[in-house]
Amino acid sequence: MKLNARSLEKALPLLAVEDNCIISKMADITVGYKLQLPEIFTLAAEDYAALHSNLIKALKLLPIGTIVHKQDWFIEAKYKIDGTHNDDSFLTKAFQRHFVDRPYLDHYCYLYISKLPKFRQKQKSSHHTLSRRKLVPQEQMDKKDLKLFFDAVSQFERILQDAGMKAYRLSDEELVSGKGDKGIIPNYFRLQPDGSKRVVLEDWDLDGHVRVGDKEVLCFTLSDTSSLPQAVNVMANYGPLSSDVTPFAVGNVLPVGLLLPFNHVYNQYICIEDGSSTLKEFEQHVRHLNAFSAYSSENGVNRDWHQRYINEAYQQQRTVCRAHFNLMVWTTQPEKLEYLRNETASAIARLDCSPKQNTMDAARLLWAGIPGNAGDLPFDETFYTFTDQAVCFFNLETVYQSSSSPYGIRLCDRSGKPVWVDLSEEPMVRGLVTNRNKFVLGPTGSGKSFFMNHMVRQYYEQGTHIVMVDVGHSYQGTCQLINRQTHGKDGVYLTHDEHNPITFNPFYVEDGRYDDKIESITTLIRTLWKKESENTTKTEDVALDSAVVEFIKLLKKGKAEASFNGFYEFCDAQDGFRAYLNNNKYKDQYFDIEQFLLTMQPFYKGGKYDYLLNSTMKVDLLKKRFIVFELDNIKDHKVLFPIVTLIIMETFVAKISRLPKDVRKQMIIEEAWKAITKASMAEYIVYLFKTIRKHYGEAIVVTQEINDIIDNPIVKDTIISQSDCKILLNAKGKRVNYEQIERLVGLSRKQKELFLSLNQNNDPSRQYKEVFISLGNHAKVYATEVSPEEYAAYTTEAKEKAEVIRLMNENGGDVHVALTDFADARRTF
Repeated sequence: MKLNARSLEKALPLLAVEDNCIISKMADITVGYKLQLPEIFTLAAEDYAALHSNLIKALKLLPIGTIVHKQDWFIEAKYKIDGTHNDDSFLTKAFQRHFVDRPYLDHYCYLYISKLPKFRQKQKSSHHTLSRRKLVPQEQMDKKDLKLFFDAVSQFERILQDAGMKAYRLSDEELVSGKGDKGIIPNYFRLQPDGSKRVVLEDWDLDGHVRVGDKEVLCFTLSDTSSLPQAVNVMANYGPLSSDVTPFAVGNVLPVGLLLPFNHVYNQYICIEDGSSTLKEFEQHVRHLNAFSAYSSENGVNRDWHQRYINEAYQQQRTVCRAHFNLMVWTTQPEKLEYLRNETASAIARLDCSPKQNTMDAARLLWAGIPGNAGDLPFDETFYTFTDQAVCFFNLETVYQSSSSPYGIRLCDRSGKPVWVDLSEEPMVRGLVTNRNKFVLGPTGSGKSFFMNHMVRQYYEQGTHIVMVDVGHSYQGTCQLINRQTHGKDGVYLTHDEHNPITFNPFYVEDGRYDDKIESITTLIRTLWKKESENTTKTEDVALDSAVVEFIKLLKKGKAEASFNGFYEFCDAQDGFRAYLNNNKYKDQYFDIEQFLLTMQPFYKGGKYDYLLNSTMKVDLLKKRFIVFELDNIKDHKVLFPIVTLIIMETFVAKISRLPKDVRKQMIIEEAWKAITKASMAEYIVYLFKTIRKHYGEAIVVTQEINDIIDNPIVKDTIISQSDCKILLNAKGKRVNYEQIERLVGLSRKQKELFLSLNQNNDPSRQYKEVFISLGNHAKVYATEVSPEEYAAYTTEAKEKAEVIRLMNENGGDVHVALTDFADARRTF
């Protein structure tokens, strides 16, 4: 360091760190906090107003002579492979490779509250600890004053917590640890905020410019009223995300925060003044200015401004303070200095402030930024104001935070950084939602099916049992991938065409437990037997139940074929159900066995639909974790659709009743408009949404037309009211009835801002679509950005799906190779 080659350790203004406090050599006592601010783009106008109000209340609690130093670090970082969630699937590895080393801006926020001795509170000379050789500590502070200070700090902390800012008191170990070479304080001396890393103190070159190690530092200040706007607000409108319908609210100083895309520190200081003493000084100054106003109009203007300040302080009961704000940017590449200078000046100008690069006091300001050394802030670099205005220059936002939950999905924030998002478990624990159900709405081309593929694939990899009802073959690729990973053991894709008709065997179970299937089999046979408009009699119901029970007794003994053919033959046999009817004296008018068998004949071997319920594949859907019922070719079929609907219901009811309670279950109904037109399916959806929470499950309805839900009176209110998670997508340029969505989904003003901002400011260098997700009253916008391999697996474009299938055929059906080849070709395109 070039200050007469003094040792940095000897010049250090701090005396000790003890009892979770920083004590300076000038007897300043500082308490430090790490703050977790609200996430960017999530606050509404009323949230900013509440934050502003709470911060002002908190500052009023602090005693005279306190300095609040808020220090926000914005540090360039690169995405590293996330080893927190231990899954190594093919697509997860592809996701990690796609994002590894992607640059992003990280954020750390610290708050230091310093109590200064009285002789330091208005230290107007240019002397400070950086230039003084003899440092004489103040005599021990009065215990009563200390108690008042710490009580005020505790109340300050509680108000911050109530305002939505999580505050964590910094411990001795976090501030400085090891041999004094680790922690937040040592890291400041190399401009590195992460307090956990071991560091080596670097040289500080303060000879005419500021240099820390190999970092060139530029300092910009907001330290006098002439460079500030006439009026300030705690928030501002962000044009790129605003719409014609509503402006998009962000924090006032966001341009010098997360929107400034390189390493920088934003320091915010508020010095609590003795209002009575300060105002008396101002009144005397007003008298002097008034005496000289005849000689200079400037004196008259200054007199009026001082008088306005005094009047407002008394009339509005304002808290008098001095404030200072500075922005320090740095680079290790001198050729980038001009770029940093221009970008920083432009960012400050967007605050309606005059950019001022400070070269004279840059070293002193860097020194004052040392945690616990706010007392060395030069008096002449501060300006008088009120806390109401000063707080408007606080940075109030941070980056998106990843969930600590082991369950979740990988999405990206709006800047492109991957984040881990839990949409089910953590929101329940935090009380944001009361159920895990989800309602997904998005027009064609919005990326709805793409997002759903991305979500269900990750849910599956975390052990969830998933049953899907689809129209449009959106999940074929994901199912193929799962079968590739499990050697065909876990994925079932049930679809229908004339060469490969859809087929089931509701009579087959792997574990021999038939008791839970009696009711579902009886319901299925009743559906085959009677028209939708016909009802069975009580006698017919009893007889049919008995037929199923007697047949299952034979199955358990191994004396019958477990299929519909076997059941039909049992009913037709003279020693089977006919014998049961005769023994119980059933007459034809009570149960017409001939009419029953004639009605069932199309589903027996040789009949038109003999394939439907006689599958020779021994597949117990209860054990399969990824099941897709593709209904595209049977959605209008009067016979097949109702039967398949019943099998879908039976499949999921079996899962929620027979699987262990700690196994997650998910029922997804894609393109719900066809499925819910049938009364039986609609009633089942109502039941599902209301009861699935008790079985560690979630129901999800996905649709592209909101009228599909509105027009069905059975499910309209249930789906919306019982889905605490709303997922909305919007294809840019598509005509969408925003007012209808707002009314039905119940969007707040901020949620409406977020929804209308979808895809408004996308980065053209990245391929992604945005998605709005609300969890109760909390909402965010995420980006669904994936690797080329994931894109190949999820795509619903006909040409791209055909290309993936062609590549699979060329490689012996290996889906991994096909996806890799597709991705490689896409990268070189």
